[in-house]
Amino acid sequence: MNTFDYLIIGNSAGAVGCIEGLRSVDQSGTIGLVAEEEHHVYSRALIPYYLSGSIDRDKMLYRPADFYRRAGVTLFHGQRAVKLNPGGKELELDNGQRLGYDKLLLATGGKPVYPPVAGLAKKNVFGFHSFNDLQGIEKMLPKAQNAIILGGGVIGLMAAEALKKRGLAVSVLELAHRVLAPVVDEITSGIIESALRDAGVEVFTDNTIDKIQGGELVESVTLKNGITVPCDLLIVGVGVRPRVELAEGTPVRVDGGIVVDRRMQTTAPGIYACGDCASIHDFVTGQTRPMPLWPNAYLGGRIAAFNMAGAERNLVAGASMNAMHFFGVNLISAGVNVTEKDVDKWNIISKLTPEDKVYRKFILDDNGVIKGFILVGQIKRAGIFLNLMRRKIDVRDFQQELLDENFGFGNLPGNLRWQLLKDEVILGVM
Repeated sequence: MNTFDYLIIGNSAGAVGCIEGLRSVDQSGTIGLVAEEEHHVYSRALIPYYLSGSIDRDKMLYRPADFYRRAGVTLFHGQRAVKLNPGGKELELDNGQRLGYDKLLLATGGKPVYPPVAGLAKKNVFGFHSFNDLQGIEKMLPKAQNAIILGGGVIGLMAAEALKKRGLAVSVLELAHRVLAPVVDEITSGIIESALRDAGVEVFTDNTIDKIQGGELVESVTLKNGITVPCDLLIVGVGVRPRVELAEGTPVRVDGGIVVDRRMQTTAPGIYACGDCASIHDFVTGQTRPMPLWPNAYLGGRIAAFNMAGAERNLVAGASMNAMHFFGVNLISAGVNVTEKDVDKWNIISKLTPEDKVYRKFILDDNGVIKGFILVGQIKRAGIFLNLMRRKIDVRDFQQELLDENFGFGNLPGNLRWQLLKDEVILGVM
């Protein structure tokens, strides 16, 4: 049985962060990595850009082809971990092979959610989550004319834009009464829906699939409102669920995702977790919950690596944030999402310039601390607002200036400006 000082399950941002963190403090420890996919590590966030034709396949690689060799990593490509034995410090693979470890990182990611609709197993139905999805979609594109996107969240709308740019007629189905409902407010949803429709994307809200027609392939879809829409490519972009199967039935606690402390350690000694499979500390809300974001995954893997190697580090910057753009409209949302039903619970300042599709909104608590914000159209210097959130700075003395599209360090009070700039310089050097 092969035994490693460090064993990593998964092969995405968290795994890369862990490998790079480990090698920065331990150049000789043995590292093993189990990867279910056979592909070299790639950026899932770049899938829509490749599909739309904006980048070529090589640009999707997250690290050079010789990354693992140079880092001294033993790869188990195309193999799936099926059973974890924390007591014996063993992992079993689907081919029956067993691997031993001293420290283990679970970076198993998430899996697409498929609603209980008959017909989703047909050959022209895909998620929008993996390289295998991408390859399947590519094979269908030469003959595809009509695409349906099931789900009006971030994943679904990115798929809609990519396929529209490839010349397909695209329809988006969203069960909620507006798109992007979990991450933005009503005004922002309206701006994005308008941009989608202006680009020729048909949007059906308060609607979903009632029935799928076709044999081996989907040919058309009947919606809940009775409308039938032609379809020869169906993308499921409803959402992603943490992959926690390995932790189930073990001392590793699961609550939404695999629960970790700020050292990224689980409730089982020697086992760590990061990325989409983990429930981490949210510095804005104080809760522990899944936050499936690429930067969180990489940082979590790196923090885990230091602790796995005995150099203690704590996660301090976990937060919910989405940066996206749809048909030329840029959008960043971070922290709590406050909609009309919760507006009385917070102090809110906002500014909307509809003709320019520019919108700024900041959610403050009673102490003047930013708990969330939305920037639409003009998103420059969002890092300043994230820093103010993380540091829990009282912004009431300059809160109206936050609405200025050109807000920057120069708008901050002198002492605060110097402190934030000093920290930025220090962080940049490190």
